[in-house]
This record gives sequence, C-alpha cells and structure tokens, in this order.
Amino acid sequence: MKRNSFLKLGLTLGTLMATPFTIYARIRNGNRDDKGFKVDAGKDRFDKSISPFEGDAFYTKVSTKDTDGDMYVFESTRIKEGGPILHTHYETDEWWYVLQGEFLIKVGDKLYNARAGDLVFGPRKVPHTFAKVGQGEAKVMICHQPAGKMEEYFRKLSEGVAKNMSEEERDNFRKEYGFEKVGPPLTFLKQ
Repeated sequence: MKRNSFLKLGLTLGTLMATPFTIYARIRNGNRDDKGFKVDAGKDRFDKSISPFEGDAFYTKVSTKDTDGDMYVFESTRIKEGGPILHTHYETDEWWYVLQGEFLIKVGDKLYNARAGDLVFGPRKVPHTFAKVGQGEAKVMICHQPAGKMEEYFRKLSEGVAKNMSEEERDNFRKEYGFEKVGPPLTFLKQ
C-alpha cells in the first residue's frame, strides 16, 4: 500500500514539475506559422525593403516574428564601399554569406577577404565589422541568431530616428538594441 502511494505521489509530482516546461514549449513555439514560406530572390518577406544606410537596401528573408526571436535573416544589397562601425553584440551571433561582390570582414583580430560563396561567422561578444570593397553592386546574406532587436533597430534607422542624434545618443540607442560601438569602421579598403 505504501509503495503504491509513493509511486502515485512520485508520478503526480513529476507531472507537476514537468508542466511548466511543457507549457513554456507550447508558448515558445505557439506563434510560429505551421507552414513554410518562400521569399524570391531580390524580394522582401513583407514586400517592403528598408534602407537604414545610404546606398543600402535590406530585404528581410526570415523575420524575427517568423522564429519567435530565434533568428533574423536579411539580404543586404550595397552600392557604396564601406560598412558599419566595429561593434559587439551582447547576446547575438552573426554570420555573413556573400552572394555577390567582395567584402572584408573583421572578426576579433582576424580579417577575412570574402567573395561570393564564402561564409564568415562572428560569435557574440567578439568585436566585428565588415566593408564592401570594389566597384559595382554587392550582396551579402546576414543572420543574427538569436534575433535580438536587430530587425527593429534597422527599421528605426530606416525611419530616420538616429538622423539628428549626437554620438552619445547613438551609442545609447545601439545599447538599447543589444550592441555597442567598440571602434571605427574599416578605414582601409582593398584597391
């Protein structure tokens, strides 16, 4: 009798202890569409590209909302040479897959010359930057994993919210979105 009571109690407690994890898993995956989708080349997931920087167009391929924040994937089409400041993401890994053209990508102390078909990985908390080099249009697929607030950050930039900010305000703005400036952009471009 005591053994049966003990087993029932154990099963009941086990079920109760597992319930929060089961509920969390349902909630965590509950917002995802149960169907896949296709985003055509040169198109945006929501049919509206953004342009956070002059001479750039960002095409969302997999939105933060599609993955409940697990990742954000976008294609960046770049006309101008150069790229972002040296920066560090607190909680987001980032990778770059070059589709067209050539990029210099710096991760930590290493500088990579990346061409079409090359992929470079930048772990979270490691300073990184990149620069489009050479003439003509270049394209790179970029992924943030987990997504953090990067999609929202780029949308805000595209709306011009940082246009009249001081450098200190920009630094605080970046930190609000999960990353910070740790140095200048790449100043040497391949000729």
